[in-house]
Amino acid sequence: MQGFAGFMWLLSVALILFSGFALIDAAVRREDAYRAVDKQSKAFWLIVLGLAFVVNLIFNILSFLPIIGLIATIVYMVDVRPALRGLSGGGRPSRGGSSSDGPYGPYNGGR
Repeated sequence: MQGFAGFMWLLSVALILFSGFALIDAAVRREDAYRAVDKQSKAFWLIVLGLAFVVNLIFNILSFLPIIGLIATIVYMVDVRPALRGLSGGGRPSRGGSSSDGPYGPYNGGR
């Protein structure tokens, strides 16, 4: 029984960290980026992710409220965050360049 309790505690901490990361990520994104990618507003996502974070802090992982918060966090991380990152140019370049491309074009080794 102690092993199960330890596993549930680790799972609870992981959910808190996951929802906290999503909340911080949503907070640092620009407001106009949410409108540009046609997603809900920044205030909406801050409220939803903030509630998910607080629910994960207060309630036991076996209740249904943390599961609802997890679903909201997953929706943000899988749908909204990649759209925001694509708009702001975060992550890998999407123009199809190779790894040897520099800021002014391909690097040809001095040829």
